[in-house]
Amino acid sequence: MDERGGRPGVSGPLQASRGPGAVGERIVGGVFALCAGLTALVMLGIILVFITEAVGFFTQVSILEFLTETRWTPLFQEKHFGILPLLSGSILVAVGAGLVALPGGLLTAVFLSEHAGSRVRSILKPLLEVLAGIPTVVYGYFALTFVTPLLQGILPRLEAFNAASAAVVVGIMILPTVASLSDDALRAVPNTMREAALGLGAAPVDVTTRVVIPAGASGILASFILGLSRAFGETMVVAMAAGNSPHLTLNPLESIQTMSAYVLQAGQGNIGLGTMDYRTLFAVGMMLFLITMVMNQVSQWSAVQLSSESRRLWSSWGTFSWMERGPSPGTSSPISHPVFRSEQESGRRSLVLSGSWSLLPPSLSPYRLARPSSSRSTHPGPG
Repeated sequence: MDERGGRPGVSGPLQASRGPGAVGERIVGGVFALCAGLTALVMLGIILVFITEAVGFFTQVSILEFLTETRWTPLFQEKHFGILPLLSGSILVAVGAGLVALPGGLLTAVFLSEHAGSRVRSILKPLLEVLAGIPTVVYGYFALTFVTPLLQGILPRLEAFNAASAAVVVGIMILPTVASLSDDALRAVPNTMREAALGLGAAPVDVTTRVVIPAGASGILASFILGLSRAFGETMVVAMAAGNSPHLTLNPLESIQTMSAYVLQAGQGNIGLGTMDYRTLFAVGMMLFLITMVMNQVSQWSAVQLSSESRRLWSSWGTFSWMERGPSPGTSSPISHPVFRSEQESGRRSLVLSGSWSLLPPSLSPYRLARPSSSRSTHPGPG
């Protein structure tokens, strides 16, 4: 044994064993490193191309004009380069899709995780995966031929190309992503938390809304932002259902154009290499890239913060008195639950519960629950 307690002759924490297998391990490690480096090089190349072409665009158009101008007509005779019409269209579709997908996906995840049996789950889960694998062009025709006529029967003033139908279909498209990731986050919550709340007399709806969902909030939030990022950059559905009218509006009944739809439209035209029209593609693409990157960074930061808060919350231990009501008023007898550790305190039986008082219902009939004492228990958690 060496002085660090490792194996004799091992100089590093994870040195490969000597022998015929060592060469194979080095080859496999080299292949992994090559794949990781290739991914980084591809990302670096994309960023460099964006920056190079965007710099050429901003040498002729000021950043202030690009961010504040309310007209976008780079392909017309009278050219204007304001990104606000495209940005408002993208935000309108993303927000509308979020209104459809976020609550629907979360409720679907709650059902799959907390209420569905194994047989029902084995049927619904593959259906969600199939829904996520449908090509976006199929969603586009679905929006154009089914959703738009359906909405026109409800809203007669709805245009043939509109943001509402695009938002609804994009929301349906990202719903499986939100539901699947949220389901994984909810199923990762330890069952001891559910058993503890149920043992205290909490109703199943209280267990779900006040224990399970807060404990899995980091994964749920990550699924929300990932779904919104996909909706923000969706191209085919928006181009087919929302039209190509870049004007500044927040009315979902009108035709709009998003940033990704403009890139698709302009890329199909006869644009000369190195021209101003050509560089607008990279300026819009750079803007879309920066927005989605910021959303992903916010998602990761929020997930880390919520995960840390959840660990801190559930690692703090409070001491609760659990007494069962006796057969007559004013009498009670202590009971126990396998989730808790019982201990003796001031001559009466008490239980240590992993959790937070704020997450539990204020009244847990037919049980009486005393508030935790001011001094925090020093006992470690179960298991």
